[in-house]
Amino acid sequence: QVQLVESGGGLVQAGGSLRLSCVASGRVFSINGMAWYRQAPGKQRELVAEITRFGIPNYADSVKGRFTISRDNAKNTVYLQMNSLKAEDTADYYCNAKEINGMAYWGKGTLVTVSS
Repeated sequence: QVQLVESGGGLVQAGGSLRLSCVASGRVFSINGMAWYRQAPGKQRELVAEITRFGIPNYADSVKGRFTISRDNAKNTVYLQMNSLKAEDTADYYCNAKEINGMAYWGKGTLVTVSS
């Protein structure tokens, strides 16, 4: 089992920045890829950014150039630096971890609210 705990959400004005953190515990040695997803009210959960064990990132088109995902394997932590935030970035943000065998785990989420 892998447990994920997110932090760093909050209220920010449009154009501002936030950094989300997700700390993994448990069977961390089995974690391969990690990712951030988000879900806005009334919408489906969508991928924001993902990063491989080796640090190779991938971003949704809507956040390219504004968000940066990074990973500290020594601290079992993945970060999401969010700059130039827009009202449409308002959502619950969820951390996701995938084991090598394909099993996926989710955190409980952290709310990001961007005021315009």
